[in-house]
Amino acid sequence: GPPTELDDTQGLSAERIYEKASARMADKDYKKTIEYLKKLESRYPNSKYGAQAQLDMAYAFYKQQDAAQCVSTVERFIKIRPNHPNIDYAYYLKGVAYFKERGLVEKATFQDISDRDPKILRQSFLAFKDLLTLYPNTRYANDATERMIYLKNKLADHELHVARHYMKVKAYVAALNRAKFVIETYPDSSFVEEALVISISAYDNLSMSDLKEDSLRILKQNYPNSSIFTKGKDTKKQDWWKFWDRD
Repeated sequence: GPPTELDDTQGLSAERIYEKASARMADKDYKKTIEYLKKLESRYPNSKYGAQAQLDMAYAFYKQQDAAQCVSTVERFIKIRPNHPNIDYAYYLKGVAYFKERGLVEKATFQDISDRDPKILRQSFLAFKDLLTLYPNTRYANDATERMIYLKNKLADHELHVARHYMKVKAYVAALNRAKFVIETYPDSSFVEEALVISISAYDNLSMSDLKEDSLRILKQNYPNSSIFTKGKDTKKQDWWKFWDRD
């Protein structure tokens, strides 16, 4: 059979194996980095290098664009070492791994994220939410917050993409449910105005005058310059929602 590869870590201390792994990481040889770190973790699991090996391994998987392995390694770390001083980094890396996977999928499919299942977006959003809930003073707070704002808007856009489709096919109750979800779940997203307009149009088509008037009042109070007021004055009733009727 083929010759077996010599183990150049045999008999080495945890520190020496970690140095070898770090050198490979610096060279961007992530495959070899992971090999070294796995040996280090299995031989010296309770050493300070054993703990760091797990975090570094997760990062190496991330750099290899292997989000699943990265997240799996991070979750194992969180479970085994919940009181580690760098536990906040583990949560942050989990969110970033999902976030990067979102970008890769988007590029690979040439499809806007709002057109498809936003599961990866939610996973990334929840990971950052966990980080900020558990460790509000983390050094990663600003970056995580910025990413959450972006993700929140993408998730809201996805819901309204579906709501627009329901309006076109006259499924007004379904459209209303999506719009209400955006208003309640993402109240500080940039899509609340459109969600309110969809609600108004849906209530109008369902002849639910009181709820339509309530939504109009909320819209006018929060978005006095909304197109529904500026464009709706001299046009037919049904033209109200045409400014957001887009593919």
